[in-house]
Amino acid sequence: MARSALLNVMVAAAEKAGRNLARDFGEVENLQVSKKGPADFVSRADMRAEEIVLTELSKARPDYGFIGEEGTNVKAADGQHHFIVDPLDGTTNFLHGIPIFAVSIALQRGDDLIAGVVYNPVMDELYVAERGRGCFLNSRRLRVAGRQDPTAAVFATGVPFLGRGNQLRFLSELQPLMSRCAGIRRGGSAALDLAWTAAGRFDGYWEHDLSPWDIAAGIVLVREAGGYVTDADGGEDPLGKGSIVAGNEYMQRLLLKNAKDAAKGR
Repeated sequence: MARSALLNVMVAAAEKAGRNLARDFGEVENLQVSKKGPADFVSRADMRAEEIVLTELSKARPDYGFIGEEGTNVKAADGQHHFIVDPLDGTTNFLHGIPIFAVSIALQRGDDLIAGVVYNPVMDELYVAERGRGCFLNSRRLRVAGRQDPTAAVFATGVPFLGRGNQLRFLSELQPLMSRCAGIRRGGSAALDLAWTAAGRFDGYWEHDLSPWDIAAGIVLVREAGGYVTDADGGEDPLGKGSIVAGNEYMQRLLLKNAKDAAKGR
């Protein structure tokens, strides 16, 4: 695929940070057996990855702003462009030696998301998309799954955990789906859940209590793969609302209705 110069900058930053994370990931398994555990190490790995991404993007686009999961917030000198970055999406997986995590970089112009990169360095899977130019996995064009029968569908979501999320809301949304679909998965990385939805591995994905850097790049991927994305109210503000429902036209509509029906019943 032909990439724009800007997308090449984003890919280079993601791959450089990813290489460092892959090396650090090899150390995590050794730290699992220590009394202190790997948490502090992973925190440093996370911050190093964000520093790498910030440095690489700032060299190429010094006038662009930067919003990072680790707290880096740089206003755009041009007033328009912001990179939205999660340097390690799937930190808990990384912490436990589970190879499902990614570097996620999106570019927002004004209120519009125009490019996204999601890179899993362990699997060496690079997902890229630019608005109007399609979505690709390692240069292979992607389309969302075409299934319309929910009994053959596999959906992805996030599960509330200690200190975060509304468990009753989650259970009220989960229960009606359990008997209607082939399976529900919890991968632990919103960026990869969206990337895998774009790739047709998942038929749809929904989740609440998310931050912009969790989903910004993945939104571009799904839309450029022919999918539909809204917030859980059916609106066009998943970044602001912190909720997302994604999939092909049929499955996205099904998941959205399920979320709305669950909200009415609570």
